[in-house]
Amino acid sequence: MARVPFKRIRERAAKRKGGEKVLASLLPKTRNNKALIKLGDDRVLAEMARRVFSAGFVWSVIDKKWPGFEEAFLGFNPRRLLFQPAEFWHDLASDKRIVRNPQKIKSVRENAKFVSDIAAEHGSFGKFLATWPADDQLGLMDVLAKRGSRLGGNTGQYLLRFLGRDSFILTNDLMLCLRDSGVPISEKGTSKKDLKLAQAQINEWAKESGLPLTHISRICALSTGENHPVERLREVMQE
Repeated sequence: MARVPFKRIRERAAKRKGGEKVLASLLPKTRNNKALIKLGDDRVLAEMARRVFSAGFVWSVIDKKWPGFEEAFLGFNPRRLLFQPAEFWHDLASDKRIVRNPQKIKSVRENAKFVSDIAAEHGSFGKFLATWPADDQLGLMDVLAKRGSRLGGNTGQYLLRFLGRDSFILTNDLMLCLRDSGVPISEKGTSKKDLKLAQAQINEWAKESGLPLTHISRICALSTGENHPVERLREVMQE
């Protein structure tokens, strides 16, 4: 598909960032399957809520208020939340410990059921993530979008990344990298055809390089587009 081998993309990214060692320091960590299996359902639901509330909002505000979120949503224990009466959810809409967005609050309740259902089917949500085929992120994203609440698009992709699942994020820079490499993706890059082309090429580069999808995604994004300062990129990784 692509006219450009991944080795050349990595060399370009390293040159832009000041060398291979600097580039390596900017690559996200991923959990292996054993670590994913140990992931508690409460932590999965907490991350779902964090990504949903962060979408379209200033992430640092959510981070600062997060201890209040943990208290208000009972530690994000799915079963405990599902036993709460309607009054509990109604009162959250005026709870100053959290961002009072009724639709996003409702999504926590719906995603508690989603997590519980998946756990019943697979043993835990972490086991579900660990056993899903590594080369079929689009299928996993489809499950998140259809069975979860407000977990489609970029929110679902960031969820996978923050949970530590090996995954790519279809940022503008990644899509630009794919197009510049000869992958015939449209300007918007959101059609099913575009997504399949992106998945196929990223899988191919992963086989070529032996790198996880997460690193393929980040290196591609760093190889093109605006060349952000390294220190700023490191700050973002900590957010």
